[in-house]
Amino acid sequence: MGYISVIGAGSWGTALACLLAEKGYDTSLWVYEESLAEEMKKTRINNVYLPDITIPDNLKIFYRLDDAVKKARYILNVVPSQNTRAVFKEAFPHIQEQTVIISASKGIERGTLLTVSSVLKELSGRSVAVLSGPSFAKEVIKGKPTAVTLAAEDKDTGLLLQEVFNTNHFRVYTHDDLIGVELGGALKNVMAIASGISDGLGLGDNARAALITRGLAEMKRLGIAMGAKAETFAGLSGLGDLVLTCTSTTSRNYTTGIKLAQGMKLADILAQTKAVAEGVDTAESAYQLSQKHNVEMPIVEQIYKVLHEGKNAHDAVNELMNRAIKSEF
Repeated sequence: MGYISVIGAGSWGTALACLLAEKGYDTSLWVYEESLAEEMKKTRINNVYLPDITIPDNLKIFYRLDDAVKKARYILNVVPSQNTRAVFKEAFPHIQEQTVIISASKGIERGTLLTVSSVLKELSGRSVAVLSGPSFAKEVIKGKPTAVTLAAEDKDTGLLLQEVFNTNHFRVYTHDDLIGVELGGALKNVMAIASGISDGLGLGDNARAALITRGLAEMKRLGIAMGAKAETFAGLSGLGDLVLTCTSTTSRNYTTGIKLAQGMKLADILAQTKAVAEGVDTAESAYQLSQKHNVEMPIVEQIYKVLHEGKNAHDAVNELMNRAIKSEF
């Protein structure tokens, strides 16, 4: 099988590393903070990001990035999207030519407007597979039933990686639409912030249902404009992930929206936790992509203005509800 290195020890990276180690694979986890890495070696607990879980004894912990990647046959990126370029620019000189790269990070890089796999492909010159879908780390690590999508350009690579990640509680489907799978995983975080704002303002279940449905329509419109398949957005990485993150307080993006609606400043919300709410940066990238591709995305536009231009959440909702009436399709 070969050595698997998971890069990024947030809750999702830790959960996936544990899943792979529990399958018996020779697996390592790279931790950015040296103090946390040393603590995890001693206690076998990631007290910052996943404190309730004991890390398997056979999972190796690394702080030095070159040591973590140099022998790897498979590398799984779970670094936050805005940090991926910096980490892998340092990592790639130590990565073997035949190593298979998979990304499980959900976001769009600011400035370049590239998906995470596109950033990695630009740095390495090789294709990168994508793992995405509705999957809270705490539920995966506790063995609760989860289904995700693995997208790869090469069919044989996709089938191989499907076997690598699949377990009796973590079901993996294959796909070939990388851009659609990644856009679904990234854009749903923006919609989750919108959903949190809606619930934080007490707008009710009808409003949340409408927001999820129209949010999905926006995601699909942008996806099609960027070459994705429409049906991808009806799947696990689209609708599945969207429903999960728009309806649960486990979602960092949803709770960010709730706190914004309650009057908290964005900087104060982000300072409360080390975990990353990817939708904050992705809102800016998604808005810019909508302008670039001339795609109407009114929810994304309003969330961008709330997050990055200081617009009042009530005013954003009023503007959405008072747009010109039109046909649904």
